Amino acid sequence: MIPLEVAGPDHAERTIVLAHGAGAPMDSPFLEHFARGLAARGLRVVRFEFPYMRARRAGRRLPPDRPPVLSDCWWEVVATLGARPLVIGGKSLGGRIASVVADEVSARGLVCLGYPFHPPGKPQALRVEHLQTLKTPTLIVQGTRDPLGSREEVAGYSLSPAIRVHWIADGDHSLKPRARSGRTEKQNLAEALEAIAEFVERLPW
Repeated sequence: MIPLEVAGPDHAERTIVLAHGAGAPMDSPFLEHFARGLAARGLRVVRFEFPYMRARRAGRRLPPDRPPVLSDCWWEVVATLGARPLVIGGKSLGGRIASVVADEVSARGLVCLGYPFHPPGKPQALRVEHLQTLKTPTLIVQGTRDPLGSREEVAGYSLSPAIRVHWIADGDHSLKPRARSGRTEKQNLAEALEAIAEFVERLPW
């Protein structure tokens, strides 16, 4: 069974499940910010780690698991949480794999923090085919200068009408702005948190 980290009230009507990105664990400062913030707003927040990240904690330096393994993990977590309606998503890789299974697991909603529309330095290798037909209500929170999908790049993609992109000013792949932008990382993360909380609140539960 995949270990789960749970924050927020157990009796909460709304549960959001967040998976980590490729390089940082579920208790990274980035995901901690969103888990604490959403829990403080009355949501039940569940986090988990993919097998390769759990192996890293044991001292084994492994690359990310293959997509089928990652998808199977999402299926297992959803099954473990039972029949309650869920919003699923996460940071980068975690959100991308959630987007692959969202329709199949009947997720109530999908939240992607920094969606990797393409690999680093490979804008031609798009990861958007399944996003063209996605039916699950989706919020993508994306930095305007994300190197894995900037505002200019995403404007040229054909995405499902179920997807809404919330742009974070001057944010990179972790939503961090440059000092000269006049924005702070704290401001950008706070804006992202509010956008997610509002999105989840407005979903039909």
